[in-house]
Amino acid sequence: MSVTEPVGIAPAAESVTAACEPRPAPGAAPPRAPLRARAAAELVGTAALVAIVVGSGIQATRLTQDVGLQLLANSTATVLGLGVLIALLGPVSGAHFNPAVTLAEWWTARRGGAGADARELAVYVPAQVAGAIAGAILADAMFGEPLVRWSTHDRSAGNLLLGEVVATAGLILLILGLARTDRLRFAPVAVASYIGAAYWFTSSTSFANPAVTVGRAFTDTFAGIAPASVPAFVGMQLVGAVVGLALVAVIFVRPRARV
Repeated sequence: MSVTEPVGIAPAAESVTAACEPRPAPGAAPPRAPLRARAAAELVGTAALVAIVVGSGIQATRLTQDVGLQLLANSTATVLGLGVLIALLGPVSGAHFNPAVTLAEWWTARRGGAGADARELAVYVPAQVAGAIAGAILADAMFGEPLVRWSTHDRSAGNLLLGEVVATAGLILLILGLARTDRLRFAPVAVASYIGAAYWFTSSTSFANPAVTVGRAFTDTFAGIAPASVPAFVGMQLVGAVVGLALVAVIFVRPRARV
């Protein structure tokens, strides 16, 4: 405040201006961010998620030769990082970071529920895939690894593919179940906790995400997946998304209006 500014006038003017501004109707949804901002949030969020997964995997293998401790370090970093990213970017884009989630929401919207429309689907999925690839390259760069080196980590066994179906189905059930019961405010903790648990209870260590799967093929490190294993993994993740949608339809039945 300058010495010539009249004391007390500015706050009064601000209150008058605020009073004159239009206010949303009670219960109205807050205005949505522009689509370009939502796409940027999906790209940056997915890139950060993959950088966390790949980077913590590299760090873990450099600190210990114990595979159990490596997985513990990798899963712990993923849980903490994913929770932060959902809390930060959820209000902007919904924090999907996952084409399976976006597709499930699009399908829900087509059936009359709330979710992503076709335009968001067309923008979100490429942003997520591009972000995942960028995140893997960024992690490799931070640790002095070759920027792009195809993974040699084969993950083609049938039991691993079953693990991806289970992991993805559970994730879709959790997210849409929270939405159906109006408890999405718990998503940062609930989703991150589920992914952390699925690291350990699924044989595949729970990729549960087509974009992340593609991104992890670009790094020949602890978290990598061989390109030849990617199509089957993505296919099983999509099967898991369908199973998750079916479970949501069976478990979270919308109450019928009484006549």
